[in-house]
Amino acid sequence: MATVTAVTPHLKGRETAALRDVTVTDPALVKRAVKAAALGNAMEWFDFGVYSYIAVTLGKVFFPSGNPTAQLLSTFGAFAAAFLVRPLGGMVFGPLGDRVGRQKVLALTMIMMAVGTFAIGLIPSYASIGVGAPLLLLAARLVQGFSTGGEYAGASTFIAEYAPDKKRGFFGSWLEFGTLAGYIGGAGLVTLMTALLSSGDLLSWGWRIPFLIAGPMGIIGLYLRMRLEETPAFAAEVEKAEKSRPKVPLRQMVTGQWKTLVLCMGLVLVFNVTDYMLLSYMPSYLTSELKYDETHGLLVVLGVMALMMIVQPFAGALTDRVGRRPVIAAGCAGFLFLSVPALLLIRQGSLLAVALGMGALGLLLVCFTAAMPAALPALFPTRVRYGSLSIGFNVSVSLFGGTTPLVVTALIGATGNMMMPAYYMMAAAVVGGFAVWRMSESAGRPLPGSAPAVEKR
Repeated sequence: MATVTAVTPHLKGRETAALRDVTVTDPALVKRAVKAAALGNAMEWFDFGVYSYIAVTLGKVFFPSGNPTAQLLSTFGAFAAAFLVRPLGGMVFGPLGDRVGRQKVLALTMIMMAVGTFAIGLIPSYASIGVGAPLLLLAARLVQGFSTGGEYAGASTFIAEYAPDKKRGFFGSWLEFGTLAGYIGGAGLVTLMTALLSSGDLLSWGWRIPFLIAGPMGIIGLYLRMRLEETPAFAAEVEKAEKSRPKVPLRQMVTGQWKTLVLCMGLVLVFNVTDYMLLSYMPSYLTSELKYDETHGLLVVLGVMALMMIVQPFAGALTDRVGRRPVIAAGCAGFLFLSVPALLLIRQGSLLAVALGMGALGLLLVCFTAAMPAALPALFPTRVRYGSLSIGFNVSVSLFGGTTPLVVTALIGATGNMMMPAYYMMAAAVVGGFAVWRMSESAGRPLPGSAPAVEKR
């Protein structure tokens, strides 16, 4: 007989009743799952925010050179190196999440992220140990990158499988709310230290503080994730497998889903190129390329992220009403036609012009941050969702997203053309637009391979 799965925060297990296959989720438990998933994402992006916003200082600490551009390239090179191992992390953690459960793997990735970030704060400078310093930095970044390979896909899958069908966009948008909160936390701390500390103190010891904070953050995040139950969709999948863990070969996750993987990579490409361009690269662009005042530049970007956080939940709810496709398509069209005008405003240099240009790009980016956490998990069936999404997401991020600061810096150095960031975002928008055209609408519909999910009343 078909069953209904009712999930409540007051029960250890899950109630079943003799009704049709429907998952009934308790709002309190869904909110707790969203908080735990979003906090891990916030910690990941706290590190990226710190690393990006303090990149100039890190270049001086770990890559001594008389050429500031060479220092920045070396720092972003270490930043990009972490993305090279993300697909490996996805290939390990993704299939593991489909086999042993989402919750266990997300707890493991949280531990590894915290350890990798905390370790950076303990590395001696180049002046102290020579070439060992950048090598240790690279090792820590590789640990971070490997663990991150299982983080975003797992967190978005976790939220998507807990959320009711009609509110999946709203609840999923809080994952990227965590991203922005982490960025603001990291960037805000760097901005505060830049304002309060002398350049000498920042260079000698101040830069370590943000990385050391990752230790207690990781403990809190691990506690929250360990208290969660497994998602209803995965529990149902296990039951269908006659009480054994579903096992799907890695090859089947790729070859059996290759068309959807390509589609996923296209969506992730436009999402992450624009994300890393705005939130990771632009602070250094303002400082290094446009010679903009460092503190004012950071404050502008912080303001843009705060604006995005305010809009994020409303945009997520909008995707539940009008669909994911129209919102993502609007973002692609906006980046295609407005990237050049926005960058010209930024290059004008005045505080108002920079704020307007960055604000326009930030609002366009919300089209992706609000829709993607719900749209991407809905591409794949439950039995391979974590694994296939991990592979597609991380391959695309590694090739295009994480390399964005390095590639654009190199393109500007090679061509002398300061409009390269705009052209790069426009190219990404074209790819994203084609992917949107090929994707199916998922708003308000059950996840593939899962029963309809409704909210308990």
